[in-house]
Amino acid sequence: MSFQSRRAQRLGGASLLLLGAAATPAFAQTPPQDKSSTEIPAVTVTAPSPIVRRAVVPSRNPGRGTRTARVRNREQAAEATPATAAPAIPQQGVLPVVTNQFATVTVVPNEEIRREGGGQLGDLLFSKPGITGSSFAPGASSRPIIRGLDVNRVGIVENGTNSSGASDLGEDHFVPIDPLATNQIEVVRGPAALRYGSTSIGGVVSATNNRIPDAVPSCAPSFQAYGLPTKAPLASASTSPCVTAETRTAFSSVDRGVESGVLLDTGGGNFAFHADAYGRTTSDYSIPGYPYLNDQSRPVNGRQPNSATRSDGASIGGSYFFQGGYIGASITQNDSLYHIPGIDGADHHTRIDGHQTKINVKGEYHPDAAAIDTVRFWAGATDYRHNEIGLADPADLNSDGIRQTFTNKEQEIRTEVQLVPFNARFAEVTTAFGFQVGHQELSAPSPDNPGTLFNGLWDPNNSTRVAGYAFNEFKFTAATRAQIAGRIEHVELHGTTPGFPADYLPDGAPQAAIARNPSFTPKSGSIGLLQDLPGGMVGSITAQYVERAPKAAELFSRGGHDATATFDIGNPNLTIETAKSVELGVRRATGPFRFEATVYYTHFDNFIYRRLTGVSCDDDFASCGTPGAELNQAVYSQRNANFRGGEFQSQLDVGAFQGGIWGIENQFDFVRATFSDGTNVPRIPPMRMGGGVFWRDDNWLMRVNLLHAFAQNNVAVIAETPTAGYNLLKAEVSYKTKLDRNWFGAREMMAGIVGNNLLNENIRNSVSYNKDEVLMPGIGVRAFANFKF
Repeated sequence: MSFQSRRAQRLGGASLLLLGAAATPAFAQTPPQDKSSTEIPAVTVTAPSPIVRRAVVPSRNPGRGTRTARVRNREQAAEATPATAAPAIPQQGVLPVVTNQFATVTVVPNEEIRREGGGQLGDLLFSKPGITGSSFAPGASSRPIIRGLDVNRVGIVENGTNSSGASDLGEDHFVPIDPLATNQIEVVRGPAALRYGSTSIGGVVSATNNRIPDAVPSCAPSFQAYGLPTKAPLASASTSPCVTAETRTAFSSVDRGVESGVLLDTGGGNFAFHADAYGRTTSDYSIPGYPYLNDQSRPVNGRQPNSATRSDGASIGGSYFFQGGYIGASITQNDSLYHIPGIDGADHHTRIDGHQTKINVKGEYHPDAAAIDTVRFWAGATDYRHNEIGLADPADLNSDGIRQTFTNKEQEIRTEVQLVPFNARFAEVTTAFGFQVGHQELSAPSPDNPGTLFNGLWDPNNSTRVAGYAFNEFKFTAATRAQIAGRIEHVELHGTTPGFPADYLPDGAPQAAIARNPSFTPKSGSIGLLQDLPGGMVGSITAQYVERAPKAAELFSRGGHDATATFDIGNPNLTIETAKSVELGVRRATGPFRFEATVYYTHFDNFIYRRLTGVSCDDDFASCGTPGAELNQAVYSQRNANFRGGEFQSQLDVGAFQGGIWGIENQFDFVRATFSDGTNVPRIPPMRMGGGVFWRDDNWLMRVNLLHAFAQNNVAVIAETPTAGYNLLKAEVSYKTKLDRNWFGAREMMAGIVGNNLLNENIRNSVSYNKDEVLMPGIGVRAFANFKF
């Protein structure tokens, strides 16, 4: 199959040099200030907790209150908050710090996504404190990694439901959420992850967009957001249509990439509709040096071989608004065709052709009831399939074909009920509880060895999850709040394990191939305290106990995975994994000095991990240990482990300059992970620190930032190599302004240019399985322009 890609015009990067060099931040107690630098609007987040706090006019009747008083309060709040009022938007480049949650929440707002770009969530979040990406195929398959935890411990959701791809089944698989069609990214750590499941011990990455509208476009009469009643009855609402549009376009020099998207929103009266379409294409990206550490004989010609990509997608959705709520649905199609870099990928022309069709339903209702404040629900159904294509024989170009197929059919429903706050005398108590059920069917057939036990990575298997959870928040005073949360779920899996030779399982005995139906009942709980501190700071401390059931891939794998060049062996005797965590944080979101600092410690009992044995295999157990075998044997195993680390980032507005604000910023993060015997957990991110300078006003943002990653020498005993450190220098200039609509009808524009890896350093990602064969992209310039109509 041929791989087509358009070529973008080469972009000049000389203009980036005017931004100068990076600076190291220093704290100043009383810097000169412009008023605009301290009035930082609060960051709005949607994913962290099922308890949504909304401002309402206080009742004359504290406590439970009466039904009449509650309705009156809602009507007064509706009058005080017009439907057309827009929330305040911070200036470009202001560090978004969330202070009203019980653990650290990293927010990437819309404007930052537009500036940074990135074809995958892991690329976009690569440099955030405590977060990185797997970058198996940069720009094509890169899953977020949080505090050294990945795949089965990091959840990825879009608009409240699971992303439902196959990125947790293999590092070479893409995440079917494109930042080009995303409006905000939130990375949630700590107890709030219980809302989404025990497979989110490390955290949850939540992407949001307007595919299911929760409000009518602001240029038309609409219902009050979140169900607050309007003063006029529904029948009198205008039905005249309103249309808003946005275009998103960018060009990148390092991979001759082109990306473009268009988003449309319309509505009036009781209805709102959304549609979007996007596409991106890149060629093999430029690299600073030779990518293959252990083989110097292959031609490269300045680009990472076999790294081109192409992806596109489209979605359409709509919502119906009624008194007190709304219900909406969307259908989305994601398609991606991308090459897999590395020696094996280049030799076999390996590429992945993936397709996902996803249907989502979402709704919210505020009943006129004495006890229930809000009812929310989400539902999703996904049909995902990708083919791993390549040459069976590198010397025979006619042997091109499908080497492996992955399918995932998944359904999910989640419902939440938030109760009205009540006065328990010692505190105001708010309770929310939820119910979640999900079903997943997986298969991974292969044309190799038909009719044998090794016809694919695993036999078809399925799993069902049913869970209930509850969150309770206690407001003791305006400055002191607490949270207690719990979750219980039941997991049933159905699959087949193959025959295992002796010494592969803990008891050392051989085992015949049998069907297995294991079930688990993980139980989890958390407690947290949030305290306002002097100087506008907020402190938090949380503790959580989380159990996680093994997933199908960890139990049932038994064959070659061509794209990752591994022979995966599941362990049917795996037990529940338990994590006990403590996290302390201090944050400040307003004023000239904004920061967040977090330290944490997690002890795992029966930590499940993918252990490389140092043995090579071909396509069955009999081939393991054969000289010249191409696949690395990987066995799912369990050991106790300890993770500890910390994250810090800050931004200081130093003073006024040329009508704007200039300042300095910095960041630091590290994670140390060891097993109980002191040996290293494999593939852990290195310690990183960095800083930079910025200048901003209402329209302009200029920034230079240098991030230094230290060498990672804390590697696993077997089959992992040290990774050299690197310096990542970035610079950007962007401009945002309102337009008078005479410019092709546009009402707002944001455009800019960003320079990446300006030192053109050899960067290898220590968490990537193929880091010794794949360099991250070299020096490049990205130009972007967004218009709103």
